[in-house]
Amino acid sequence: MRGGEQVLAALGALDERARASVHGWVLAADVLSVKQQVRGLADRGLVEIAGREDRAELSAWEGTVVLWAARLSPAGHDLLLYARTRPRPGTAVDEPDAGRRLVKLLPSQMAALRLFLGLAGRLRVPVAAGLAEQARTARSDHGARRWLLYLTEEQMESVAYGFWLHRMTGSAMEANHFARDYGITHHPAPLRASPATARQTTTCEES
Repeated sequence: MRGGEQVLAALGALDERARASVHGWVLAADVLSVKQQVRGLADRGLVEIAGREDRAELSAWEGTVVLWAARLSPAGHDLLLYARTRPRPGTAVDEPDAGRRLVKLLPSQMAALRLFLGLAGRLRVPVAAGLAEQARTARSDHGARRWLLYLTEEQMESVAYGFWLHRMTGSAMEANHFARDYGITHHPAPLRASPATARQTTTCEES
Protein backbone atom coordinates (compact mmCIF):
# COMPACT_ATOMS: atom_id res chain seq x y z
CA MET A 1 0.00 0.00 0.00
CA ARG A 2 1.40 3.39 -1.00
CA GLY A 3 1.90 6.25 1.45
CA GLY A 4 -1.19 8.16 0.34
CA GLU A 5 -3.33 5.05 0.54
CA GLN A 6 -2.01 4.30 4.04
CA VAL A 7 -2.95 7.81 5.16
CA LEU A 8 -6.46 7.47 3.75
CA ALA A 9 -6.88 4.02 5.27
CA ALA A 10 -5.83 5.33 8.69
CA LEU A 11 -8.13 8.33 8.41
CA GLY A 12 -10.98 6.07 7.35
CA ALA A 13 -10.44 3.76 10.33
CA LEU A 14 -10.28 6.69 12.74
CA ASP A 15 -13.39 8.24 11.21
CA GLU A 16 -15.29 4.97 11.53
CA ARG A 17 -14.45 4.71 15.23
CA ALA A 18 -15.32 8.38 15.78
CA ARG A 19 -18.74 7.90 14.17
CA ALA A 20 -19.40 4.99 16.50
CA SER A 21 -18.57 7.20 19.48
CA VAL A 22 -21.31 9.29 21.05
CA HIS A 23 -19.02 12.30 21.43
CA GLY A 24 -17.09 12.01 18.17
CA TRP A 25 -13.69 11.38 19.79
CA VAL A 26 -11.63 8.21 19.65
CA LEU A 27 -10.05 7.25 22.95
CA ALA A 28 -6.60 5.73 23.36
CA ALA A 29 -7.96 2.28 24.19
CA ASP A 30 -9.64 2.13 20.77
CA VAL A 31 -6.48 2.85 18.78
CA LEU A 32 -3.68 1.30 20.80
CA SER A 33 -2.26 -0.54 17.80
CA VAL A 34 -2.13 2.55 15.59
CA LYS A 35 -1.67 5.30 18.17
CA GLN A 36 1.77 6.18 16.84
CA GLN A 37 0.39 6.43 13.31
CA VAL A 38 -2.39 8.70 14.55
CA ARG A 39 0.22 10.94 16.16
CA GLY A 40 1.98 11.10 12.82
CA LEU A 41 -1.24 12.19 11.14
CA ALA A 42 -1.66 14.84 13.83
CA ASP A 43 1.82 16.16 12.99
CA ARG A 44 0.60 16.56 9.39
CA GLY A 45 -2.50 18.48 10.45
CA LEU A 46 -4.90 15.67 9.57
CA VAL A 47 -5.86 14.62 13.10
CA GLU A 48 -6.70 16.70 16.15
CA ILE A 49 -5.42 15.52 19.54
CA ALA A 50 -7.67 16.49 22.43
CA GLY A 51 -6.40 19.38 24.56
CA ARG A 52 -6.82 19.82 28.30
CA GLU A 53 -10.34 21.27 28.15
CA ASP A 54 -11.54 18.63 25.72
CA ARG A 55 -10.08 15.87 27.88
CA ALA A 56 -11.82 17.31 30.94
CA GLU A 57 -15.16 17.25 29.14
CA LEU A 58 -14.52 13.74 27.86
CA SER A 59 -13.59 12.58 31.35
CA ALA A 60 -16.88 13.89 32.69
CA TRP A 61 -18.71 12.20 29.83
CA GLU A 62 -16.92 8.88 30.21
CA GLY A 63 -16.98 8.88 34.00
CA THR A 64 -13.24 8.18 34.09
CA VAL A 65 -10.05 10.10 33.43
CA VAL A 66 -9.36 10.49 29.71
CA LEU A 67 -5.66 11.12 29.09
CA TRP A 68 -5.69 10.98 25.31
CA ALA A 69 -8.24 11.24 22.51
CA ALA A 70 -8.21 12.06 18.84
CA ARG A 71 -10.50 12.87 15.94
CA LEU A 72 -10.12 14.01 12.36
CA SER A 73 -9.12 17.62 11.88
CA PRO A 74 -11.15 19.71 9.41
CA ALA A 75 -8.44 19.10 6.79
CA GLY A 76 -8.43 15.37 7.54
CA HIS A 77 -12.21 15.23 7.20
CA ASP A 78 -12.11 17.07 3.89
CA LEU A 79 -9.28 14.90 2.54
CA LEU A 80 -11.22 11.74 3.33
CA LEU A 81 -14.42 13.18 1.84
CA TYR A 82 -12.58 14.25 -1.31
CA ALA A 83 -10.92 10.84 -1.68
CA ARG A 84 -14.26 9.05 -1.36
CA THR A 85 -15.94 11.38 -3.84
CA ARG A 86 -13.25 11.62 -6.48
CA PRO A 87 -13.63 9.08 -9.32
CA ARG A 88 -10.77 6.62 -9.56
CA PRO A 89 -8.71 6.76 -12.76
CA GLY A 90 -8.75 3.63 -14.85
CA THR A 91 -8.53 2.27 -18.35
CA ALA A 92 -11.13 -0.48 -18.14
CA VAL A 93 -14.33 0.30 -20.04
CA ASP A 94 -17.56 -1.04 -18.56
CA GLU A 95 -20.65 -1.76 -20.58
CA PRO A 96 -22.95 1.29 -20.47
CA ASP A 97 -26.42 0.97 -19.00
CA ALA A 98 -29.39 0.69 -21.33
CA GLY A 99 -30.14 4.07 -22.89
CA ARG A 100 -26.61 5.35 -22.35
CA ARG A 101 -23.69 5.63 -24.71
CA LEU A 102 -19.99 5.66 -24.01
CA VAL A 103 -18.64 9.11 -24.84
CA LYS A 104 -14.90 9.79 -24.96
CA LEU A 105 -13.89 13.41 -24.61
CA LEU A 106 -10.54 15.06 -25.23
CA PRO A 107 -9.05 17.02 -22.31
CA SER A 108 -9.97 20.29 -24.04
CA GLN A 109 -13.53 19.06 -24.52
CA MET A 110 -13.78 18.09 -20.86
CA ALA A 111 -12.48 21.53 -19.86
CA ALA A 112 -15.13 23.17 -22.06
CA LEU A 113 -17.84 20.92 -20.61
CA ARG A 114 -16.85 21.81 -17.06
CA LEU A 115 -16.96 25.51 -17.92
CA PHE A 116 -20.44 25.00 -19.37
CA LEU A 117 -21.62 23.08 -16.30
CA GLY A 118 -20.20 25.76 -14.03
CA LEU A 119 -22.68 28.21 -15.55
CA ALA A 120 -25.66 25.87 -15.15
CA GLY A 121 -27.43 28.03 -12.58
CA ARG A 122 -27.23 31.11 -14.82
CA LEU A 123 -28.01 29.66 -18.25
CA ARG A 124 -31.45 30.22 -19.81
CA VAL A 125 -31.26 26.87 -21.64
CA PRO A 126 -31.19 24.26 -18.86
CA VAL A 127 -28.44 21.65 -18.67
CA ALA A 128 -29.71 18.09 -19.11
CA ALA A 129 -30.55 16.35 -15.86
CA GLY A 130 -27.74 14.17 -14.56
CA LEU A 131 -25.05 15.58 -16.86
CA ALA A 132 -23.16 17.30 -14.06
CA GLU A 133 -23.01 14.04 -12.08
CA GLN A 134 -21.76 12.14 -15.12
CA ALA A 135 -19.01 14.72 -15.61
CA ARG A 136 -18.07 14.58 -11.95
CA THR A 137 -17.71 10.78 -12.00
CA ALA A 138 -16.03 10.61 -15.43
CA ARG A 139 -12.96 8.37 -15.59
CA SER A 140 -9.68 9.30 -17.18
CA ASP A 141 -8.15 6.89 -19.70
CA HIS A 142 -4.55 8.05 -19.45
CA GLY A 143 -3.37 5.85 -22.31
CA ALA A 144 -5.85 7.27 -24.80
CA ARG A 145 -5.90 10.72 -23.19
CA ARG A 146 -9.68 10.70 -23.04
CA TRP A 147 -12.35 11.20 -20.41
CA LEU A 148 -14.98 8.46 -20.35
CA LEU A 149 -18.62 9.31 -19.69
CA TYR A 150 -21.85 7.35 -20.10
CA LEU A 151 -24.50 9.72 -21.43
CA THR A 152 -28.11 9.59 -22.51
CA GLU A 153 -29.16 11.12 -25.83
CA GLU A 154 -30.54 14.16 -23.99
CA GLN A 155 -27.26 14.62 -22.14
CA MET A 156 -25.27 14.34 -25.38
CA GLU A 157 -27.44 17.04 -26.94
CA SER A 158 -26.75 19.20 -23.90
CA VAL A 159 -23.01 18.63 -24.35
CA ALA A 160 -23.37 19.67 -28.00
CA TYR A 161 -25.06 22.88 -26.85
CA GLY A 162 -22.18 23.59 -24.50
CA PHE A 163 -19.69 23.00 -27.31
CA TRP A 164 -21.73 25.32 -29.56
CA LEU A 165 -21.35 28.07 -26.95
CA HIS A 166 -17.64 27.31 -26.86
CA ARG A 167 -17.37 27.43 -30.65
CA MET A 168 -19.23 30.72 -30.93
CA THR A 169 -16.86 32.33 -28.43
CA GLY A 170 -13.54 31.16 -29.83
CA SER A 171 -12.73 27.47 -30.38
CA ALA A 172 -14.56 25.24 -32.86
CA MET A 173 -12.35 22.16 -32.33
CA GLU A 174 -14.37 20.75 -29.43
CA ALA A 175 -17.70 20.97 -31.28
CA ASN A 176 -16.20 19.69 -34.53
CA HIS A 177 -14.68 16.63 -32.85
CA PHE A 178 -17.95 15.88 -31.06
CA ALA A 179 -19.93 16.19 -34.31
CA ARG A 180 -17.49 13.93 -36.13
CA ASP A 181 -17.38 11.27 -33.40
CA TYR A 182 -21.06 11.21 -32.41
CA GLY A 183 -22.95 12.96 -35.20
CA ILE A 184 -24.51 15.57 -32.91
CA THR A 185 -24.29 19.29 -33.65
CA HIS A 186 -26.28 22.07 -32.05
CA HIS A 187 -28.08 24.59 -34.24
CA PRO A 188 -30.32 27.08 -32.42
CA ALA A 189 -33.87 26.99 -33.73
CA PRO A 190 -35.39 30.35 -34.71
CA LEU A 191 -37.82 31.70 -32.14
CA ARG A 192 -41.06 32.79 -33.76
CA ALA A 193 -43.67 34.98 -32.12
CA SER A 194 -46.88 33.30 -31.03
CA PRO A 195 -50.06 34.27 -32.94
CA ALA A 196 -51.25 36.37 -29.99
CA THR A 197 -47.95 38.22 -29.82
CA ALA A 198 -47.95 38.73 -33.58
CA ARG A 199 -51.46 40.26 -33.46
CA GLN A 200 -50.43 42.60 -30.65
CA THR A 201 -47.39 43.72 -32.63
CA THR A 202 -49.44 44.33 -35.76
CA THR A 203 -52.03 46.33 -33.81
CA CYS A 204 -49.35 48.51 -32.25
CA GLU A 205 -47.79 49.15 -35.63
CA GLU A 206 -51.15 50.07 -37.19
CA SER A 207 -52.01 52.46 -34.39
